[in-house]
Amino acid sequence: MMDHSPALMTDMYEYTMLDACLQDGTANRKCVFEVYTRHLPAGRRYGVVAGTGRILDALENFHLDDEDLRFLADRKVVSRQTIKWLENLHFSGSIKGYREGEMFFPNSPILQVEGTFGECTLLETLVLSILNYDSAVASAASRMVSAAKDRPCMDMGGRRTNEWSAVAAARAAVIGGFQGTANLLAAQMYGLKAIGTAAHCFTLVHDDERSAFASQIAALGKNTTLLVDTYNIEEAVKTAVEVAGPELGGVRIDSGDLASLAQRVRNQLDALGATNTRITVTNDLDEYALAALQSAPVDSYGVGTMLVTGSGAPTCAMVYKLTEREGADGEMQPVAKKSKDKASVPGRKLAYRSYEYGLADVEHVISGSEEQLAAYQPAEGWKDLLVDYVDHGEIDSQYQGHDAITAAHEYRAKALSELPITAQSLMKGEPAISTDITVL
Repeated sequence: MMDHSPALMTDMYEYTMLDACLQDGTANRKCVFEVYTRHLPAGRRYGVVAGTGRILDALENFHLDDEDLRFLADRKVVSRQTIKWLENLHFSGSIKGYREGEMFFPNSPILQVEGTFGECTLLETLVLSILNYDSAVASAASRMVSAAKDRPCMDMGGRRTNEWSAVAAARAAVIGGFQGTANLLAAQMYGLKAIGTAAHCFTLVHDDERSAFASQIAALGKNTTLLVDTYNIEEAVKTAVEVAGPELGGVRIDSGDLASLAQRVRNQLDALGATNTRITVTNDLDEYALAALQSAPVDSYGVGTMLVTGSGAPTCAMVYKLTEREGADGEMQPVAKKSKDKASVPGRKLAYRSYEYGLADVEHVISGSEEQLAAYQPAEGWKDLLVDYVDHGEIDSQYQGHDAITAAHEYRAKALSELPITAQSLMKGEPAISTDITVL
């Protein structure tokens, strides 16, 4: 997104570890790192993976230019020997993981990064910052889309977060089930549907509401959406239909008791002959507000603050942990943390989902050596949850760009429909399915 190298979008200790490991000879040890979360946000039933495509985009530019290397040298972050090594920095390892739009649960191996320690450790902060944020937004979006039923939700959160987070959030929201975004850069970068017409200031800059509506219709056509709550909603709706005629595309309500106002506006529009005019509501919506509006005659929603902040869960608490590494004898060895409440499961992983009567019932995580996993035979009907993103430095481009987002958008809906219906409950509860871990 920016001119700065993603290789510096990291914590300093990634580079100081690299420096020490290059000096002691362990930097070239083959390693497997895993991204997972120990728990879902309190009360959530599932999470939605998003951000992997952005990681692949970042990997394409994961190198340091002369200015970056000078910065590291001038600050004495690393030694001269390491600067030399970094001149040829290019990720040559392999990455596999859950596809975007997939459901995840505690201990799901969302991403596995395999390569030398030196290459893999530099990716930690970047991978986590992308996956933690994008998956939080996609997870919130998915809950909102469920609450909205068949009514489209649109991202309007750009002004409620960091300017670059807004672009990432728009992409993640569409993966989570949203239909479009107000953010033009996101629309340009990812080929997303862009939406938007006018704000209250547009009405206020004109001498009266009628001239504002006439101006907007002259510029954008009768199918535009007019904002009707600047002054008096009933008068605005009457004026809107007078100016545009019954062919008026839509009206937007941005304040007040949205359900009762939508009902009154629907009845008024119908009485004026504008029976096909759509009603859009905005104003600090979250999944609970959307659920409360299910019986109201609303046609679409614009969601801002609560979307881009993960609706109270702005991170997924994902971690990036070393699970296997090459020993001094050249053999691969499983490794794990044993810290209190932070213990990890050693070894590389396979992941499957089993089904009963067409509904998912268990997430199966299988841990073992490369040879053991290659020989493992899953039970009949289990779905393999892992895809190959990068093979020895070669990125699979099918997981990048607009088509990948569209595929993830569709995949999420299917994956959610395969979970028990309790997954879509907004009430706090346990994960929709349990995770069974097998260590071979």
